[in-house]
Amino acid sequence: MAAKFGLATHVLRHWEDVGLLRPVRDGAGRRRYGIDDLSRVAVIVRSKDSGMSLDQIAVLLDAESVDRHRVLQAHIDDLDRRMAEMERSREMTLHALRCRAHDVATCPNFQKLVEDLVGAVA
Repeated sequence: MAAKFGLATHVLRHWEDVGLLRPVRDGAGRRRYGIDDLSRVAVIVRSKDSGMSLDQIAVLLDAESVDRHRVLQAHIDDLDRRMAEMERSREMTLHALRCRAHDVATCPNFQKLVEDLVGAVA
């Protein structure tokens, strides 16, 4: 399972220790991951990649959690904020790529792309 997702085995053991995974054990005590575990690991990996903490992922995977909608809405809000920041960064990078100014930081059009940060510091 770890190799399939490019993870160290200790990561799966940690996720098991914190209750995110519950693989069955064979007679010798070895973990036996099934198709449900495969999907669960995929959800954990994708969620971590999107910035969720293990605590948030635990709530996501707990259908009984009373905090589920609150935690998920907070994550969506965070994703929206980060996506907007990424779009601003993309615009700035595209401008820098195309800008003919020797020092893009002195370009008036480039400076407009960081006005929100300059204003917050000034």
